[in-house]
Amino acid sequence: MFDLENLEDNIIGIYRLHYLDVYRFLVCFTGNQNDAEDLTQEVFIRVLNNLSNFNNGNLKTWIFSIAKHIAIDHYRKKKFSSIFKEGFFKQLVSTDKEPNEIIVQKELKKIVHVAISKLKPDFRAVVILRGINELSIKETAEILNCSESKVKVDFHRALKVLKKKLNIDVEEVIENAN
Repeated sequence: MFDLENLEDNIIGIYRLHYLDVYRFLVCFTGNQNDAEDLTQEVFIRVLNNLSNFNNGNLKTWIFSIAKHIAIDHYRKKKFSSIFKEGFFKQLVSTDKEPNEIIVQKELKKIVHVAISKLKPDFRAVVILRGINELSIKETAEILNCSESKVKVDFHRALKVLKKKLNIDVEEVIENAN
């Protein structure tokens, strides 16, 4: 335990005694004098902040343990930042759609939903079940309580009507836009 009343004297003594060894360790670890100076300063700040918690172990071992952890943390941060060099994120291509594409897609969905809603009920049901919910012919026939052949015929006819309605609607939209 250290005498907390003479903390400043103790810190100065610890710093003078271990500064050079810690600095040499960090220069060897980082390979950079500027980084070593910054990290050495950080080591002694941590020593100062935690000196009251230090047990009666080996002070030099404790300080080098702090230095080792700081050096490893520094290496991790440096390695991480070297991965993300300038321009790294610009290389990533977004898979998101452009806002204009999203708007066009929403408008198209709206047009299709309106066209489906204008189909007669039998055709609408079969289009929703087969086309949107992707149920099998058998499942659709069971739900609609009809034969599988009726589902096939209604679905075929409904798509034909729907295609015609969508072409008309697209033409109307174009005419209205002009």
